[in-house]
Amino acid sequence: MKWKLIITPTAKKHLKAITDQRIQKIIEACISGLVEGPEQQGKLLAGDLAGYRSMRVYRQRYRIIYEVDADQMIVYIHVVGIRKEGDRTDVYALAKRILRLNLLTLSIALLHLLSLRPPGVFV
Repeated sequence: MKWKLIITPTAKKHLKAITDQRIQKIIEACISGLVEGPEQQGKLLAGDLAGYRSMRVYRQRYRIIYEVDADQMIVYIHVVGIRKEGDRTDVYALAKRILRLNLLTLSIALLHLLSLRPPGVFV
């Protein structure tokens, strides 16, 4: 059975910020592949990002940070970016900052509300 895939606005923004269209397409293909067995793909993260998973993409330089909701069979794509260890623009540092600001939880809640609203009603 295929999983539902939800890409948060933050992840969409980061994906569009990647200027190389070829790399964008590779990342998009990897994201699309998460509809099949997302729990078997990527690596389970620890520490501040416990509960999230990370998938290496394109020469292991880029990462897709995602969350799996097994009960609802939903994969949430939270952050897409380049791995630059020690740099403040590193994808993991960015994910930690977003998590610290509670934006990941707010993104999921907003997406859930939008999926429940009747047609024509805006949040």
